[in-house]
Amino acid sequence: MKNSLNQWAEAIASRISDEWSGKSSFPEDSELMKDVLTKALSAVPSECKKLIGTGIIEETYFETLDFK
Repeated sequence: MKNSLNQWAEAIASRISDEWSGKSSFPEDSELMKDVLTKALSAVPSECKKLIGTGIIEETYFETLDFK
């Protein structure tokens, strides 16, 4: 895992908040969700690692971004 856990936490939080069904109606709440999730996932690295390589975020997430 060459990316830092903080980068993973932010990516996971962004993915979840972006795909939240209420985002269009409550954009401020979506940003709040992103911030809270980023802090929570950064604070507990073992839980953050559990989400990497799941349907929530692919293990190759950052590799895909490198090609864009």
